Formats: sequence, structure tokens, C-alpha cells
Amino acid sequence: MALKTILYPVQDLAQAKTLFSTLFGVEPYVDQPYYVAFSADGQDVGLVPNGQQRGLTGATPYYFVDDIAKSLESLAGAGATVVEDAKDVGGGLLVAALKDADGNMIGIAQQPA
Repeated sequence: MALKTILYPVQDLAQAKTLFSTLFGVEPYVDQPYYVAFSADGQDVGLVPNGQQRGLTGATPYYFVDDIAKSLESLAGAGATVVEDAKDVGGGLLVAALKDADGNMIGIAQQPA
């Protein structure tokens, strides 16, 4: 398992894109109305417009796992609450989001087979 991506829910995508471009000193490698992504020294940082409406609160780290269904089940059994069930976000990449008992977001992702 590896922490590879951190997502930030944003209200103003253009403003957030400017801020993170300035912070990292690079332009995004994905620049779409539904998602903007940067790579900074091997760490991916994504901006999710209207993420709050999907239940995302604050930055969400995404850990890559081998079996997302099994991980969801195990984490829920350990006390996490599923916020967003596993779904394909394009190209076979599966993502899901949970909250721990303190309300902190945990994202998990599974690479395409």
C-alpha cells in the first residue's frame, strides 16, 4: 500500500489551480473542468470542484490497494464509515472514500487490472 494522491475539494477551481501552480512551480498535467492534477516531486495532488457536495471535507489522502472491495469491507469492519462506494473514475481506476471515527477522510484506490 502506498500514499500516492491527495485530493482537495475546492469551490473555486480557477483560483485553486493558480494557487497550486504557484506553490509547485508547474502547470497541472490534468486540467479538466471536473478535475485538475499536479505532480510535485512524485506526489500527485488533485483538485476536485464541488467535492464538498460529494461528502469530501478537507484534504483526502488516497492509499493505493490491491483489492478495493476487500479493503472497504475491512476498513468498515474496523470502524470507518463509507462516504463514497468504489467507482470507476476513468480508465479502470477505482476509488472510494471513508471517514474514520474522528471524521478524517481516508481515500483508497485500485489501479486497473
